[in-house]
Amino acid sequence: MTNRPRSHILYTGVTGDLSRRVFEHKNKLAPGFTSRYNLTRLAYYEHFFYPDAAIGREKEIKGWRRSKKIRLIESMNPHWDDLAERWSEVYKPPGTGDRREIPHPAEMRPVSG
Repeated sequence: MTNRPRSHILYTGVTGDLSRRVFEHKNKLAPGFTSRYNLTRLAYYEHFFYPDAAIGREKEIKGWRRSKKIRLIESMNPHWDDLAERWSEVYKPPGTGDRREIPHPAEMRPVSG
């Protein structure tokens, strides 16, 4: 998460529900680093099946120099677009009465059948 393109502030974290967590960051529902620095833009994400792999990757990225983190972001998102810009149109937290599906990248969609 960041607050603007090529910002000097970058946040790396792990979650089991990216849509929910991004919603929380964008709406400053979770006190702490991201709300204090207004980090409301999703610049990069990766998907993992196993939580321990995600935690290991988080630790790896947190240990990198800023320049390497920027190269990683720009490998997927060269213009630093907010990858979750329109997710609020689809994701609504429980209890809002809206039962639309939470968006998932194509490789994460459940298989029917």
